[in-house]
Amino acid sequence: MHTDTERCVRAVQSKDARFDGWFFTAVLTTRIYCRPSCPAVPPKVENMTFLPSAAACQQAGFRACKRCRPDTSPGSPEWNARADAVARAVRLIQDGVVDREGVPGLATRLGYSARQVERQLSAELGAGPLALARAQRAQTARLLIETSELPMGDVAFAAGFSSIRTFNDTVREVFALSPSALRERAAKAGRRRGTEPRIPGTISLRLPFRSPLNPDNLFGHLAATAVPGVEEWRDGAYRRTLRLPYGTGIVALTPQPDHVGCRLALTDLRDLTIAISRCRWMLDLDADPVAVDGQLRRDPLLAPLVDKAPGRRVPRTVDAAEFAVRAVLGQQVSTAAARTHAGRLVSAYGERVEDPQGGLTRLFPSPQALAGLDPQELALPRSRRTTLTTLVSALADGSLPLGIDSDWEAARARLSALPGFGPWTTEVIAMRALGDPDAFLPSDLGIRRAARGLGLPSTPAALTARAADWRPWRAYAVQYLWATDAHPVNHLPV
Repeated sequence: MHTDTERCVRAVQSKDARFDGWFFTAVLTTRIYCRPSCPAVPPKVENMTFLPSAAACQQAGFRACKRCRPDTSPGSPEWNARADAVARAVRLIQDGVVDREGVPGLATRLGYSARQVERQLSAELGAGPLALARAQRAQTARLLIETSELPMGDVAFAAGFSSIRTFNDTVREVFALSPSALRERAAKAGRRRGTEPRIPGTISLRLPFRSPLNPDNLFGHLAATAVPGVEEWRDGAYRRTLRLPYGTGIVALTPQPDHVGCRLALTDLRDLTIAISRCRWMLDLDADPVAVDGQLRRDPLLAPLVDKAPGRRVPRTVDAAEFAVRAVLGQQVSTAAARTHAGRLVSAYGERVEDPQGGLTRLFPSPQALAGLDPQELALPRSRRTTLTTLVSALADGSLPLGIDSDWEAARARLSALPGFGPWTTEVIAMRALGDPDAFLPSDLGIRRAARGLGLPSTPAALTARAADWRPWRAYAVQYLWATDAHPVNHLPV
């Protein structure tokens, strides 16, 4: 979008928050970059230039605005709506792959050379993978500086910097303030007080999103399907355990009118950026609800559902392999039965964790831990046991890679080749584990029932044909159709 100068100028002059994260405004006279909704007086048009990422702004010598704090804006929705190499690369960088594995590791995951990845990212985002990772480290550093009391050395380590000097230089260059000055400024502004009481050993922050956001089906689904020991709804927050690259964590996510409150307890602070990224992904916080709802409103039978409760998101997962296992356990059974089956696996194979603030006890078992399970121990039909053990084996040996970097169609083909994987299971994994915004479930009983009630075609083939007009947002249409039912997954817990 940053190449459409006229449209960008209109967004800046109207301070339109819908475009925050889509592009950044760099001011040639002040050498500052802002989000489109910056409350400051807009610069003259001839002094504006538009760039596609914060990393591109920083690489061009601009510093972040101290007033609108562009590094805290939601991410661009474009990268979650695409499955090409650039979008997959962005998602992997957000998940910390460059910091852990370097650019060669990123390229290997994508199946390209490092030079190709560099060229493609630079063409679309104005910066290569190292610059994008550096911008993310700066954002994490600012978050820790402003919201925690950690010593600066620990902040640098947790944010992924290789040295204190690099940390200090980057913070000064990006924010035009030293780390200590940033902390003093935040204290004076009251940002460190947060919205919740401080709990020792936790980090509290706000996760921004584009309005509107309807939390009902999002948090309702996560709470209603919560696996005992791994997830829970407590004191108005969805809580769950996290398996992370360097350690484990527990997160509590609380819906608020203008943000999602996030409280993290981590065994290793190097996992902070990754944990935040995965929570944003799970809650679909980088979605563009205006674009999604605008497309779905064009169908006169869907329009009333959208108008009644706009801003529905697709509830996703923090672990694609975990969700794939749970999808198989949930085949043709009730939500309660699926939770029971998953809970048994967790009790038998899940790694223990400590949760002083709640009732969480275990991590969901990894595919490697489940690879040794005895199928006879599973209270499932024989065919379902075969489906589960085959899936676990493929996940454990790497022949079925599932994650935020998956090629959606390639993953569908691999899943469909497994025994017991029909269209419903494949599509629900594509929708909730892989993040395909166009995944569709025309054979789902709840969808067919909702379709009949609205006067839509209810047979899978006819409904698929009608849903062509909903593309590329059919996964969001699924949420609106599911919401016509009174099931607890569609309501915010009380």
